[in-house]
Amino acid sequence: MSSTIHLVNESLTVPVSWYLLLSVALFAVGTAGALTRRNGISIFLSIEVMLNAANLALVAYSRQLDQRTGQILVFFVLAVAAAEAAVGLALFIAVYRQRRTIDINRINLMRH
Repeated sequence: MSSTIHLVNESLTVPVSWYLLLSVALFAVGTAGALTRRNGISIFLSIEVMLNAANLALVAYSRQLDQRTGQILVFFVLAVAAAEAAVGLALFIAVYRQRRTIDINRINLMRH
C-alpha cells in the first residue's frame, strides 16, 4: 500500500490506508471517551463515535474490493443506530426524571 495520492482518470484518489488510519483514530477517541466519562450521554455519544469508526472501515474495505455490500451493511447499521439513539435517549430521560442526575457514579437503579 502506497501512502501517496494517485491520479486516476484525472481525479485524485485517497489510499484506503488513510481511511483505515482515520477509522482507528476515531475508534480510539471513542474508546477513551467511553472509559473516562461519567455522564451517561457522553458515554453514549462515545459509543456512537466507535460505531461510526467501524462503519468507515467497512466503507473503505468495500471501496477497495469494489463491492457494494459493505456500503449496504453500513446503511442498515446506521438505521439500527438511529433506533438505538432514540431508545437510549428515552432511557436517559426516564432515569433523569426519577433520579435528577445521569452521572453513572451516582445512579444506583437497584436501590429503589
